[in-house]
Amino acid sequence: MAKWGEGDPRWIVEERPDATNVNNWHWTEKNACAWSIDKLKELLENHTIETDKAKVKITEVKCDGEAVVNNRKGKLIFFYEWDITMKWTGSLAGGEKTDIEGSMNIPNLSEENDVSEVDISVSVKNSDLESDKLKEILLKEGKENIRTQLSKYLVALKEEFTKGMILPKKDDAKVIANLTSGFNKQVHMDYVEKPKTEARGLKIDTTTLQQTHKFQCTAEEIYNVLTMKEFLQAFTQGPVKVDATKGGKFEFFGGNIHGEFVELVPNQKIVQRWRLKRWPAEHYSNVTMTIEQKNDHTELRLKQTGIPSSEVDTTKVNWERYYWTAIKVTFGYGSFVM
Repeated sequence: MAKWGEGDPRWIVEERPDATNVNNWHWTEKNACAWSIDKLKELLENHTIETDKAKVKITEVKCDGEAVVNNRKGKLIFFYEWDITMKWTGSLAGGEKTDIEGSMNIPNLSEENDVSEVDISVSVKNSDLESDKLKEILLKEGKENIRTQLSKYLVALKEEFTKGMILPKKDDAKVIANLTSGFNKQVHMDYVEKPKTEARGLKIDTTTLQQTHKFQCTAEEIYNVLTMKEFLQAFTQGPVKVDATKGGKFEFFGGNIHGEFVELVPNQKIVQRWRLKRWPAEHYSNVTMTIEQKNDHTELRLKQTGIPSSEVDTTKVNWERYYWTAIKVTFGYGSFVM
């Protein structure tokens, strides 16, 4: 325990005009759905795509999806997923038809994909020689134009919408916010190349791994990090599949880790059937994470049984690197020095 007057400065209440979220310590969330729809329509509706071969105007924009920005200890984390449908009208340069109609669809604008990877499909209302030619022009030359407009939305989301989310400390002249979500990074689990073997009818030599880690957060916070999609995506830096219910499945790190939940006791215990993709087929280990909140930190005890003996060192390193260290760095849950 710290001596009187020597406490962790992040817990000390500073004098602030608003007296809220001191030092940006608490997790705050801001819904960006309505703002995003307005911004996307502003950027896309009535937008003109013009080349020396054709001219097209977007006449209608429909957005389905959601967007949320979280602030945790001064770090901004972005979650957005949009399916955008647009109607357009246009004509070919020197063409006979002046009112060719069609639509565009963007099904995957999300933090999981770079803007350059966003899919854009194009269709025409009535297929004929001029309409099909205009469609081909849009497919070849119009996509980058639309992606440029989408990039403007992302810049505005990270710079315009988030104003005021990171509050300045006393006497701070300027706050520099980290606006990089990091979701486009590719994380690869370490493994040792081994020949594939079938688990059925094969006796596998297994062992047990036990670890204890301390986190500077509540039991509820660490439980949420390990069971809720938005938090799992943040520290694994990639898309995840998770159904945190008894018998529910999960997939992390591109499917390298997958399994199912066996038991869930909110804020206290998580039990999983857990396997690494490269393990012998159908061989699962059993993972039990016991969570206990102390006076000034939360302790997590991991027990994993049934690990193939040849994989225990790799498994230990991966837990340390891709779970515990990543969680502490992403959410600021670094352990106390006891």
